[in-house]
Parts: sequence; structure tokens; C-alpha cells
Amino acid sequence: MVSKHISNKVANLPPSGIRKFFDILATMPDVISLGIGEPDFVTPPEITQAGIYALQQGETGYTSNAGTLELRQALALHLEKLYRVKYDPHKELVITVGVSEALYLAMTAILEPGDEVIIPTPCFVSYQGQVLLAGGVPVEIACRMENEFMPDPEEIAAAVTPRTKAILIGFPNNPTGAVASREVLEAIGRVAEEHDLIMISDEIYDQLVYGFEHVCFSSLPGMQERTILLSGFSKDYAMTGWRVGFAAAPEALTQAMLRVHQYTIMSAPTMSQAAALSALKFGAESAELMRREYDRRRRLIVDGLNEIGLPTFEPCGAFYAFPKISGTGLSGEEFSMRLLEEQQVAVVPGAAFGPGGEGFVRCAYATAYDQIETALARMAKFVKSI
Repeated sequence: MVSKHISNKVANLPPSGIRKFFDILATMPDVISLGIGEPDFVTPPEITQAGIYALQQGETGYTSNAGTLELRQALALHLEKLYRVKYDPHKELVITVGVSEALYLAMTAILEPGDEVIIPTPCFVSYQGQVLLAGGVPVEIACRMENEFMPDPEEIAAAVTPRTKAILIGFPNNPTGAVASREVLEAIGRVAEEHDLIMISDEIYDQLVYGFEHVCFSSLPGMQERTILLSGFSKDYAMTGWRVGFAAAPEALTQAMLRVHQYTIMSAPTMSQAAALSALKFGAESAELMRREYDRRRRLIVDGLNEIGLPTFEPCGAFYAFPKISGTGLSGEEFSMRLLEEQQVAVVPGAAFGPGGEGFVRCAYATAYDQIETALARMAKFVKSI
């Protein structure tokens, strides 16, 4: 049996709690999906045309391992303009194949076998898996709805052990839509500083905030020197399929990640980098129009879920609502499966995102307004029936 040759860390890796429902969804007609965390907008034309032009000009070869210098320079200016944080485009930025690769590089570059990474949950489903694949141990801290799903710095501090290497956070948050306050982030930073830990901050939804300030973690006093900032273009600019992200960090960390990157990936797709450059130069207006539409949908879905009787705190970022369904007497998986089978509406069980998600489901409002209205009507029928 060839299965005996499979690595234990891969064989023991738990399957994604999201993928199970997507596989079922693919077999069912007339389903309204509130499950997929992907913009329903197409990439803005000014960005797409830049990618097409790059192809037409024969830009189909490798770029520098770190990415084109022009893109890194534009990205450095972008981060300085938005968050007043300066990165050297020659030494402190690496362009990656989406933020998922950037996270892989970060974990592989810093973790020794058995090193622990503290992860507030609910969180993006890849966080724990990436730690495990790098030989580390994820230490999950459950956030609570009564605290607007913000992590408790005291609980993070209590979880630190001699094996702790890093703290991994993601705000604006997937799946809750929470946006961490400056005060909470500063308190987490003090924990990292006291114990000499690396901070890994996934900020892929940084521009999708609603009436709230997004705080770039590395812009906090004293934090840039210990922070690996991860972000990209997928969500803000509707560029998921282009697969382009980045990592920004002090030179020693960036160069360690680049060493892994050059042996596993070589370089991010050349035409995608050209499109990303156009996004930074010309995509702000399109990004703002999409953000406003998400905000309109956000108000619809949050009000609708609360009216149905599914308590939902107001998300201030990303494009997710995270209603509490424990009052129905069903687990998140039971609720999601029955809703899909009986009313053809797809949501994701909150437990798929870690211990903090128990008793909740994730509803993505990255779908059309009228589809959300129909989904809410179907969900109301379902909740009434149980």
C-alpha cells in the first residue's frame, strides 16, 4: 500500500470544513450560496487590460524572485500613503502567489518542529493547517461575540509558553467581519514585545471596512521590527484568480521567506504582477465602488438575520456576517446541512473556523443584493420550521 509512505503531518491534517459543503453544493441546482468568500465582481477593466497588455507585449517569462521592482516600489508607496509605514522595496517586500503562499513562506521560514503559534479563532481555515505543515503547533484562543470577536490580550498572554514563536492574527476578520481596535492591537503588541514573539498579521481585507479604521499592525509603535505583514489584491480589487499577494517584513525575515519562495515557486505570475501594478495605480475608484456595494449588502443581511431571530453582531469589515444559531437547538453543521437540503441556501458551519466559531454559521454577502433578499426569505422559512 502506497499510503504508508504518506507523511504523518499530511495524513493527520484535518480536512477543510468549508470544502465539504462546497462539494455538496456543486451537485445541487438552484442553490443560493452565501458560503463562498469570493467577490462576485469581475476584475475592473483597467486592471484586466494591464494583464492582457503584458501578455501581448510578450511578458511571459520569469520575473525576479521577489517580484518586479516596479510593483514592489508601487507597493511600498501604497503602504506608506495608507498607513505611514515604510518598507524598502529592494529588501523588505516579496510578491507571492496569493496570500496563502505568503502565509506558507512565513510559517516555513520561522518555525522549528514543535514551535507554537497562538491563533485567535474564529479565523481563516488555512491558519492552523499552515502551522501544522510547517511542523508547528497551533494554539487556539476562542474569541466571543460579546466582545465583538476581538481577541483578549490577557488570554493570549496566558497561552504563551517557552515554545511559543509567534502570534497569528487576521483583521478585518474572516469569518466574523470583526475589525480589531487600535487599543486591542497595541495590547497584543505588548505581549509580543514582552515575550519576544513574531507577529504575523493577515490584512487581506484592509480596504473593506465600513465606518471603522483599519489599523495596519506594523504601523504600531515598535511593531514593524517584529511583524510579518501579509496582504494582497484578491479581495480589495476582485482579483482572486490572478493569484498575487505579498509579504512585508524586516530584511532578515523577508530574505528567509524569499529563500523558501525561490525553491518552491520561483516567482509570481508575470501578467498577474502587471495587473497588480495597475490596481495600485488606477484601481482605487473601482475598489471604493465595490466597497460601497458591500456596505449596502452588509446592512441588508445583518438586519435580515436579526429579524429572523439569528443574533448577529454588526461586522465592520470584510464581507461576512456571523449569526448565532445555537438558539435553534442545532449545531452549526446540522443547521448548514438542513438549510442546504431544505431551502437550497448554502452557509458554512462556524466550527470550520476554529473553537470560537461553535454555535455560529458564516454568511458571505459577496453575492448580489436580490440573491441575498431571496436567501433571507428562505432562511426565515427554515428557522420558523424548526
